[in-house]
Amino acid sequence: MWGTAHYVAVRPVRDAEPVGRFECFTADLHRMVDGLQSCGVKTVAMQSTGVYWIPLYEILEARGFEVHRVNARHTKNLPGRKSDVQESQWWLKLHTYGLLNNSFQPVPEIRVLRSYWRQRAEHVRGAATCIQRMQKALTQMNAQLANVISDISGLTGPAIVRAIEAGERDTQKLAALSHPRIQGRQEKIAQSLEGNWRPELVFVVQQEVEVYDTYQKGDQQLQKQLASLMSLTPPGVGQTQKPKSQPPAAKNALRFDLSSELQRVTGVDLTCIDGIDVMVAQTLLSEVGLDMSRWKTASHFASWLGLCPDNRVSGDKVVGRGTRRVVNRVATELRQAANTLIRNRSYLGAQYRRFRTKLGAPKAIPAMAHRLSRLVYRMLKYSQVTSAKRLSTTKNDSVNSKSTYSGNGQRNLDFSLRKFMPESRFLERGDEFNESWKQNRSNDLGVAASRMRIPVLGEDCERRR
Repeated sequence: MWGTAHYVAVRPVRDAEPVGRFECFTADLHRMVDGLQSCGVKTVAMQSTGVYWIPLYEILEARGFEVHRVNARHTKNLPGRKSDVQESQWWLKLHTYGLLNNSFQPVPEIRVLRSYWRQRAEHVRGAATCIQRMQKALTQMNAQLANVISDISGLTGPAIVRAIEAGERDTQKLAALSHPRIQGRQEKIAQSLEGNWRPELVFVVQQEVEVYDTYQKGDQQLQKQLASLMSLTPPGVGQTQKPKSQPPAAKNALRFDLSSELQRVTGVDLTCIDGIDVMVAQTLLSEVGLDMSRWKTASHFASWLGLCPDNRVSGDKVVGRGTRRVVNRVATELRQAANTLIRNRSYLGAQYRRFRTKLGAPKAIPAMAHRLSRLVYRMLKYSQVTSAKRLSTTKNDSVNSKSTYSGNGQRNLDFSLRKFMPESRFLERGDEFNESWKQNRSNDLGVAASRMRIPVLGEDCERRR
């Protein structure tokens, strides 16, 4: 299937013309599906290249066909393909023998949610690009605002940029627009705003501000759609937990309680796993869904994410090591979540630091992401809430019992301070031990005890027994 036409092949016993060509218009797609139904076809294998397969896939799925969406990379090295007609016949032969693997595709409800979340991610990236272009134009005009303000997209930066767009050039008036809690002084801000104000660059700033406002308006509309869609999603079957405290909201944070909605829909609190925050949890929900039965085990799920080792062997020799090259948004989020455990004081944080010490950071990140994927799989499939808590709290307590920090920053290694005994008292205890040792010398333990060295303070610091 390509962007202009679809080639369909069926068994010769089902149709006099086993190979057909259909256009990509909607009427032609329905005519293709009608022909497949008239031939008694129940399963269809289709090549998933680009986005051309999506309309046909939705029509086939709505008609009740069992659709196998096959990755073209799995069959690119197979012989026998000379044209589109022969390729469709070759795929029919492979599908007849069961040699084509079906790719994962979430249910329609999750696909709708995924489209909204991906669109919002595009808006956030587009807004960030506009901010970078504004900063570039200001730097070209020698307005070094970024040197005194860490983020020009906060409260002070947009106010000053919009004033510049409106035509204000007085540096003192521009500096007076700064927020009272900003660390930079107004004199420093005014000094940084002494630029040349080239007209063409000011025009660029004006256009970028308009595009930035468009992205922000679109993001607000998307958040309303997401809030209504999440509220219509039925609740999960897991246990209801008390949501843990969340860090302060970022500038791109949502304006509705996403954490409570995710916990209601999934039935579990994925954020109880250290390293996984609300945004990582929503990516898991929108990209994977709630049905973990699509993967037999946690190992299959980690392999689908591309987080399992892939040793390439040729002639009984390992010619390459690493992981498979898989473009997966969930795997990317899990890698970022694993990297945040570097300073996390929990069992998972300690495990990640051990991985970094033993394997190095490039190999430790996917290894820890593989561990997180297993925890997510068990929580979503078996609703094992306590298992994740045990990894993040109970073992955390065991780690902290060996090495913790007191309130004033001093390290506590499970040692207790005792009052130092005087020398005479220590000698008395040493004499008592010597007497008891002499009494037990006649026993069978005398041979082993004779090799002991007893430290005693005095003239003889070490006596050989």
